[in-house]
Amino acid sequence: MEQAAIEKQDRYDSATAEASTAGGTAARKLSWRDFVQVTKPGILMSNLITTFGGFWIASKLEVDWLLMLWTLVGTALVMAAGCVLNNYLDRDMDAKMERTKDRGLPAGVMMPKVVLVYGIVLAVAGLNILGFLVNPLTAWLGFLGFFVYVWVYTAWLKRTSVWSTAVGAISGAVPPVIGYTAVMGVIDEGALILFLILLLWQPPHFWALGIRRKEEYRAAGYPLLPVVKGNRRTKISMMRYVIPLVPVSLLLYTYDYVGLIYLVSSLILGLGWVVLCARGFRAKDDIQWSKGVFVYSINYLTILFIIMVIDTAAK
Repeated sequence: MEQAAIEKQDRYDSATAEASTAGGTAARKLSWRDFVQVTKPGILMSNLITTFGGFWIASKLEVDWLLMLWTLVGTALVMAAGCVLNNYLDRDMDAKMERTKDRGLPAGVMMPKVVLVYGIVLAVAGLNILGFLVNPLTAWLGFLGFFVYVWVYTAWLKRTSVWSTAVGAISGAVPPVIGYTAVMGVIDEGALILFLILLLWQPPHFWALGIRRKEEYRAAGYPLLPVVKGNRRTKISMMRYVIPLVPVSLLLYTYDYVGLIYLVSSLILGLGWVVLCARGFRAKDDIQWSKGVFVYSINYLTILFIIMVIDTAAK
């Protein structure tokens, strides 16, 4: 799903660049599409799937549909705010990357002040919905994810450390916990397991993209792990995450949140990812291999949560 969103974004940027070239010096006009694209809708959708999964597991078929609606809306707004402010802070770096230089902000179509206000408004709206219409804990979790993504990851570590991806994974691991605590109101073993699954999933997922587009990140000046340490070191680091992800994902069965369908499926999916990553040490074409790993990682998460939801309903 996220892969499709990235490819769609690339096509959008290419079309924009062609339109700008065809029009000579005339700049393209601002449209509502720019306001949508700056929220990174593909990332929003994939994270909402995990939020829904956390909510569904905690509900155990006794679903409060109105509460689910407010949880998803509030979470979507907070995540959208984080993505908007990520674009705002990264606009100078995006201007140096071929696939992002024609987006609204780096292309000069969107005014930075407008984007800044847009992100703040989305954050305030989302946190208020979570705090007043869901529960205070979900609002605090939403703020935690927002703060880590915008300030710790984007504004600080992304430009200074090779381990920015590992720390930034904290923010991406929050959505399923928000969904879970929206129902339960507490952080217990179920919330922690969901958090760990997403925490372990994200670095190898993103590092695969980093290997695939290493030269773009190098040109932009990002100290991404593949750029600084090389592909082999990155592959070793990926294994350090995908291997423990297998037993961690099985903990949902151990604590009786899901049934045998999930147990078998998560084991097969996890071992498949381990094998695919291990093959990278013998890969002749790292670009092609990393593309396959990236696509697999997206399918892994989507299928895992779909089966999680189905198997919870079947229990």
